[in-house]
Amino acid sequence: MTDESAGELPEDTLGEGWRLWTEEPNGRAIVVYRPDVFDADRFPAPCLPTVYLTDGSRRARPGAGQRRTDEWHVTLFLEPEVEGASATFDDRAAALDGVVDVTERFAGGEIDYRGAYQVPREAYLDKLDDLTGRE
Repeated sequence: MTDESAGELPEDTLGEGWRLWTEEPNGRAIVVYRPDVFDADRFPAPCLPTVYLTDGSRRARPGAGQRRTDEWHVTLFLEPEVEGASATFDDRAAALDGVVDVTERFAGGEIDYRGAYQVPREAYLDKLDDLTGRE
């Protein structure tokens, strides 16, 4: 799909509704789902579904994410503390494919985001159901 030396995540390869928010050359990237719908006016800002691509440490210590590792991580967050999916890859090229995969699965209703919540936000999850075609 992608060429690691190019270090790009073409927006047209992402699942429907996903947009490239930011990308560092050959580094971290952030993609977001339907920022036109999940804005601060209709839903709290943290509700914007977001996929992070990083080679930073996943340890819970402050500043750990700034430490580079030999692995690349793709994580879907439904909110800052609510993970919907996560995968680890050996290199950035494979991780870029992982970003595309998770955005396609999410847009297709294949990720159980409701199961990630202990205390669900019903209006938010209902909107995600509508957008992804889940029943």
